[in-house]
Amino acid sequence: MNYLSVENISKSFGMKPLFENISFGINEGQKIGFVAKNGTGKTSLLNIIAGNDTADSGNVVSRKGLKIAYLPQEPDLDPALTVEQTIFSSDNPILKIIEAYEHAIENPEDSEAYQKAFDAMEAHHAWDFETRYKQILFKLKMENLHAKVSTLSGGQKKRLALANALLTTPDLLIMDEPTNHLDLEMIEWLENLFAKENFTLFMVTHDRYFLERVCNEIVELDEGTLYSYKGNYSYYLEKRDARIENEATETGKAKQLFKKELDWMRRQPKARTTKSKSRIDDFHEIKDRASKRRNDHQVQLELNMERMGTKVVEFHKVSKSFGDKPMLDKFEYNFNRGERVGIIGKNGTGKSTFLNILTGVLKPDSGKVVVGETVKFGYYTQAGIKIKEGQKVIDVIKEYGEYIPLKKGRIISASQLLERFLFDPKKQYDFVEKLSGGERKRLYLCTVLIKNPNFLILDEPTNDLDIVTLNVLESFLLDFPGCLLVVSHDRYFMDKIVDHLFVFRGDAEIEDFPGNYSDFRAYEDSNIQEKRNASETTTKTKKDWKQDSTPAKLNYNEQKEFNKLEKEIANLEKNREELQNKFATENWDGAEIDKQSIKLQEIIDKIDQKTERWFELSAKMGE
Repeated sequence: MNYLSVENISKSFGMKPLFENISFGINEGQKIGFVAKNGTGKTSLLNIIAGNDTADSGNVVSRKGLKIAYLPQEPDLDPALTVEQTIFSSDNPILKIIEAYEHAIENPEDSEAYQKAFDAMEAHHAWDFETRYKQILFKLKMENLHAKVSTLSGGQKKRLALANALLTTPDLLIMDEPTNHLDLEMIEWLENLFAKENFTLFMVTHDRYFLERVCNEIVELDEGTLYSYKGNYSYYLEKRDARIENEATETGKAKQLFKKELDWMRRQPKARTTKSKSRIDDFHEIKDRASKRRNDHQVQLELNMERMGTKVVEFHKVSKSFGDKPMLDKFEYNFNRGERVGIIGKNGTGKSTFLNILTGVLKPDSGKVVVGETVKFGYYTQAGIKIKEGQKVIDVIKEYGEYIPLKKGRIISASQLLERFLFDPKKQYDFVEKLSGGERKRLYLCTVLIKNPNFLILDEPTNDLDIVTLNVLESFLLDFPGCLLVVSHDRYFMDKIVDHLFVFRGDAEIEDFPGNYSDFRAYEDSNIQEKRNASETTTKTKKDWKQDSTPAKLNYNEQKEFNKLEKEIANLEKNREELQNKFATENWDGAEIDKQSIKLQEIIDKIDQKTERWFELSAKMGE
């Protein structure tokens, strides 16, 4: 079923055309990833489809009654509302029923209102939906339902807007960078949600693993032309490379034909027949094809950065806490030259604190950080740069440096660096306020690099960058000869760039893992499987022991206890399995999850206790 059709739409920003005559359709069940360079109008296209903007020409035709939810990069939420009020303010009628019930619970003296609200919950089967909305908020770390929107961070606002979009149960969900401000656990949860539920999606995201695991179609806007690929991101890459190779072949053929036709054009007489006029028209078309070239940029810099000494950065028993929450506890580590470290962990586990202590922005509570004399930090933070009104792109970067020294006495100017990071000469003299969010991030990156650091620290560098820019950045970082420390939720980026990980697990626990993110996930999954296998082996050993033993050496009471233990352990193991399955199938809220977790632990403790006694009696039987 067709949900929405985009018919020959065009949009310009001032005198600059963003896209022209774009056409495609969105059908029920499709999960489409939209890929294009920064500055080509991705966000403008999403706004037009969502009905928040209009095209200069063309139409967007949607099915009658189609319900669309839109998650923008910068959500517009009412700052006066609480988290819960924001959720209830949506137009989902089930949420209105839940809101009335929540209000009735808070006012128990009005029994009539409570009964009415309870009956409405029953009639509309709202209990399951209440559990679902609380579970979604719990997964997105939005447990404080009474917090005012005005007190939330930018990341919390984005997660609240995401929860709101999911809970409106739309026919079509449009998302602009949905994984921004989500930690890895949240991203993987969202991937699983989209995989198992029948969402229809149209989204822009730079997260290539997310595209790989969620999308079943990739739509690319490249050099003004729209291409559609019926598959995931890997399929898109394969077919896109084949298309580009084919285009290069066709361009080569066109160039040969152009030479031939150009010779004919120069030799032809002034009196032209109808046939020759047709050939002249064809000549101009051939000329266009022959002169077509791709605008793909590659960063190729042989940086002549300041040489590092043998001492880089040393952490000596560094501790840091905020109140009663420890972030680092006697942490020790010595960085070596050329190290490439990735940092992963849930939000709030101390990643940014670690970076700020490393760079001297924060002082540790105890211990010390020793920085080598030759170390020159380049620190790319999530905060970005403050833009002065009326500033041009080239002026911004020149405030930080005029050039970078290269090998063999060469230099690269600020303008040349910008060009290598996809700011053409014309763009460099644009006002910064005209730049898109991704272009500003790219400019900020250039201001960090122009200072020619030899220890580069990147805190979420991939946020708001398009895939083309990410490829440029990866190409640069792979050749970067200094130390590199990266915090990122972009798993694809981490896999390509880093050699080992600092895993921040919370409560000041930091693990040094020797591998990239995919290696880490495989290791974690294998640990879970090993625990399951160990549990199965214990059960099997217990059964085998029983078959090989006789109860001859047990007295009457012990024999009775032995038989009773077998039944009790079997029942407890059944209860444990049933409860573990419920964790995967039930939509419990945070409080219920805590309650059931305690119950599960009690069952496991009883199994361990009774199993230990079972082995004691079995050993006695074998004496």
